[in-house]
Amino acid sequence: MLGIYDNYMNVYDFDNTIYDGDSTFDFYIFSLKRHKKIFFTTSSLIKSALKYYLFKKGTKTEFKESMYKFLRYVKYPEDLDDFWKKHKKNIKKWYLNQKKDDDVIISASPVFLLKPICDDLGIKNLLASVVDKNTGKYTGVNCHGKEKVKVFKKYFKNAKIDKFYSDSKSDTPLAEISDKAFLVYGEKIKPWEF
Repeated sequence: MLGIYDNYMNVYDFDNTIYDGDSTFDFYIFSLKRHKKIFFTTSSLIKSALKYYLFKKGTKTEFKESMYKFLRYVKYPEDLDDFWKKHKKNIKKWYLNQKKDDDVIISASPVFLLKPICDDLGIKNLLASVVDKNTGKYTGVNCHGKEKVKVFKKYFKNAKIDKFYSDSKSDTPLAEISDKAFLVYGEKIKPWEF
């Protein structure tokens, strides 16, 4: 349960950090195989990707909302339950070997997607993008980059980050406020070089 801590805690990004792969992409492919109607959202997704990544127009939140149109075809809770039964094996062993009760997972992936696996693993502190699981619409903005620092400080006002782990330099803002930071490359972990 989220709360105000005054101690040191370890903080982890999720995708490609403690999870082998991108959970949102994996859930998209998993859902696409089950629900063929999702194919009809593909052209909209390609247009949004080109607009955001190629022409640098719009926001990442807008792009992701376009991608999340596929969620209207997902069946809850069965699809989500079946997805994690199949993909729980993607949680990396190095993380499971050092997991602590007060770990914080902070991710751009949606809360609804990560909450079942966090509950299963006994991870109580999950901070992620708030996305409606039926419409794909955000409440707020994508939990990415500097936004992760704002979200962390909102929920853990007095806490200090002992160790921070991520696969991406986009998480430099969180790395900078941590006592120690590490970049994750598959199963390899290296000290963060600023």
